[in-house]
Amino acid sequence: MVKKYFRNIYLSFLVHVFDIPPRFLAFLMLIIFLLLPITGLTESILIMLITANLFAIYGASWDLLVGRTGQISLGHALFFGIGGYTTALLYVNLQLEPWASVSIAALIGFLVAGVIGFPCLRVKGPYLALVTMAFPLIMMGLVYYFKDITGGEYGISGIPRFFPFLGYFQQRLAEYYFTLVLMLISSIIIYKIANSKTGIVFVSILDDELASKASGINVTKYKIMAFAISGLFTSLAGAAYAHIFRSVSASSFTLSMSFIPVIMTIFGGIGTIYGPISAAYILQVLDRYVLSVRIPVSTEWRNIIYAAIVIILILKWPRGIARIVVDKLEDIEEARPVEIVYKKMKKKEESSGGSINAPS
Repeated sequence: MVKKYFRNIYLSFLVHVFDIPPRFLAFLMLIIFLLLPITGLTESILIMLITANLFAIYGASWDLLVGRTGQISLGHALFFGIGGYTTALLYVNLQLEPWASVSIAALIGFLVAGVIGFPCLRVKGPYLALVTMAFPLIMMGLVYYFKDITGGEYGISGIPRFFPFLGYFQQRLAEYYFTLVLMLISSIIIYKIANSKTGIVFVSILDDELASKASGINVTKYKIMAFAISGLFTSLAGAAYAHIFRSVSASSFTLSMSFIPVIMTIFGGIGTIYGPISAAYILQVLDRYVLSVRIPVSTEWRNIIYAAIVIILILKWPRGIARIVVDKLEDIEEARPVEIVYKKMKKKEESSGGSINAPS
């Protein structure tokens, strides 16, 4: 029984992963990320990868909203900062454990995004972008005004980490695997939503909003839903970021923080979900390793070189680097029919006196 179960898993892996080059590449990258720490990574590299894991969630959530429904948001730092401040204030005032406060922070981000999404629906296009860009700036002003609660320009520090019972370097390793798992789960959920019936409705709104309304689709409902889901995952990333780096400040609401998912999504490929995820790692390695460790340059020149490289690559591949790679891999795809694989497996099973069921 167990033998047949594992053979069915192997057969499904061949058909659904091994024979589809993009999926097989993603599988290989996952194996590499799981084995990376045993190569003796330094703390700075681990921090870089942890940041990339969280920014991947940040970028994918923005892509779900903008790439699938066409609602341009230039103020997503609002939800990232709300996640960080919510979990910090819950610890300071209620002494909640990180696991509980992070979950509550994600829920608060979901609710705030839903509330903000409703008035934002009155405007479209560049006007929507400007309205969303104003919200984190307003929140930044509130942070400075209520400094007795938020810490003002100094923010809130001393937030507990997720694994205080471990040694310092072991904590970083644990945080790396935790954020990697968090990124995988979040990405799979976002990808499933994007390719579900709800995701199809999102795309129909993106393609033709009037036609969607004429078809009986409640456009307002689905737009708010996209805002809320995107806000949930962004707040989740922001809350985890606050605990890992043990602080949160008004810098979480800056415009530069809002443009991070925009750059990642355009660089990787808008509307793909996997584009901003791959871009998060590429851009972090470029910024924090290539231009800092391998080719050390001053901060000023590093920013200039980094921006120039990103602009050149976007101009070269405007559809996104990840999308180009996936398209090339799909060109060489030669998926074997499941019937052929099943027949081969059945012959082997019959020769050994057993039987095997074809996977669905």
